[in-house]
Amino acid sequence: MTGPDWGRSLQTTEYVVQDTSHPKSLLSRFDRMLMPFEDVANFLAATAIFMLMVLGVLQIGLRSIFNAPITGYIDLVELSMASMAFLGAAYCQRLGAHIRMELLVGRLHGRALWAAEIFGTLVALFIIGVLIWYSSGHFYRSFTLGDTTIDAEFPVWPSKLLVPIAFSLWFLRLLAQLWGAIRLFLDPSLAPVAVVTAKAVAEQAQDEIHEVMGDDAASENKQ
Repeated sequence: MTGPDWGRSLQTTEYVVQDTSHPKSLLSRFDRMLMPFEDVANFLAATAIFMLMVLGVLQIGLRSIFNAPITGYIDLVELSMASMAFLGAAYCQRLGAHIRMELLVGRLHGRALWAAEIFGTLVALFIIGVLIWYSSGHFYRSFTLGDTTIDAEFPVWPSKLLVPIAFSLWFLRLLAQLWGAIRLFLDPSLAPVAVVTAKAVAEQAQDEIHEVMGDDAASENKQ
C-alpha cells in the first residue's frame, strides 16, 4: 500500500482482524477460540443496553400514566453499567474499534510498525492486568460483605464480577495480538494473523456492503 492510500484509509479508522491465513497454526486456533466468548460477551452487552432502553420506557410509562414507578429502577441502571461498559471491550479490541492515536504509527511500516504495536500492546496488558487485580479484589470484598444497593438492596457482587471477567477476556485478546505482532516483527513478510490492520476505503466499503447484503452481494460483485 502506498503512502497516499495509507493516509486515506486512516481517515475512516476502520480495521479488520485477518485470521484466515494459516488456519492450522497455534496462534490462529487461539484467536478463533477467543472469538465465540467475545461474541457472546458483546451480545450480552448489547442485550443489556436494549433491556435498559425497554426498562426506561416502562418506567416513564408506568410513572406518568399509573403513578407506579418501577421499584429499584435507579439501582438496576447502576448495576447494568458494568455489563454495558466492559463486556464488549474484547470484541472491540479484536476489531480495532478502540480509539487509536496514529499520527506516528500510521506512518510506520515493516518492523518499525510492529515494534510500535508490541510496545502499545505491552502497555495495555500492564494496565488491564492491574485493573483485573483490583477489580477482583472489589468483587471479593463485595461478595464477602454482602454489599447491596442503597434503595432496593439488590446484591452488588454479580455486577462487580463482570468487570474482572470482561477484563480477563480483554487481556487474552491482547495476548493474541501481542503474539501476532511479535510474529510479524520477526518476519514482516508473513500474512497478518490475530492483529488489526488498516483497510483501504474501497475494501472497507466492500466489507460494509457484504455485511449488510450478505453472500449474495459478494457473489454479484465477482461476476
